[in-house]
Amino acid sequence: MKIAITGLGRMGGQIAQKLAENGHTVVAHNRSHEPIDEAVTHGAIAAYTQAEVINNFTGEPVVLWIMLPAEIIDAQLDSWLDILPGGSIVIDGGNSDYRGDAARADRARAKGVAMLDIGTSGGVWGMANGFSMMIGGDAAAYQTVKPALDTLSQPSGGHRYFGASGSGHYVKMVHNAIEYGMMESLAEGYRMLKEGPYTDLDLASAGDVWQQSSVVTSWLNDLTRQALHENPELSDISGVVAESGETRWTLETAQQLKIALPAIQASFDVRLASQKGEINFATKLLAAMRNKFGGHNINGQQ
Repeated sequence: MKIAITGLGRMGGQIAQKLAENGHTVVAHNRSHEPIDEAVTHGAIAAYTQAEVINNFTGEPVVLWIMLPAEIIDAQLDSWLDILPGGSIVIDGGNSDYRGDAARADRARAKGVAMLDIGTSGGVWGMANGFSMMIGGDAAAYQTVKPALDTLSQPSGGHRYFGASGSGHYVKMVHNAIEYGMMESLAEGYRMLKEGPYTDLDLASAGDVWQQSSVVTSWLNDLTRQALHENPELSDISGVVAESGETRWTLETAQQLKIALPAIQASFDVRLASQKGEINFATKLLAAMRNKFGGHNINGQQ
């Protein structure tokens, strides 16, 4: 199928590459030109302006995947809605706040445009392992874009449709909140090994054996042990850990619903405290994990 990708960052660039290299026609667009030129080397068509994106879909509906930060999604969507023809499909594949999705879908619908919110997980490993995609919004649009989602999920990812606008981003938001809790638990456990009563324990070796069919065997533990093999003392890692917003939104929603989330709240509080200087081996390991699965800056940036 033909699909345009705007926002060729860490994940957007991989999405464009994976689709282009697997037989889809990809129109690549980005604010700066270098990521577009990179996408072209993988078989994409360059579109340096929004108008060029639209012109590449002459005679057929525009399918546009927006992969941009939550803080700019509304402005970017409105800019595209000003020029998209009726019958187009817009995918918001970033980590947008689900609470704004219904209004965004309404604005799109008023212009004759269908909208999907697709929470996308897989980090920098999605290219090789496949992306995990959680989808809400227009059901007919989901059926239209399934060929692209099938490709993006290969070889071991997947995609599911959850219903009304916002439901995809909501499921992804909760996923990220769970991720915080799991990461915090692993980081605290390894800190106990590091600072416990037995000196000179090999933390990476402990991770190796935990990864061999133990109850805590997981991709996160696998990445953690890799980080410890590479840098046992976590040297040159500040221990400041960023928070992306989704766990904050989960906690706000839980408070409104009067649902207690003590483990997730504690993991979130640790990240906030690290930004105020409360750092230790566990927060350094959190930063190392984030770098491993998402390519995030090792020292606290998004």
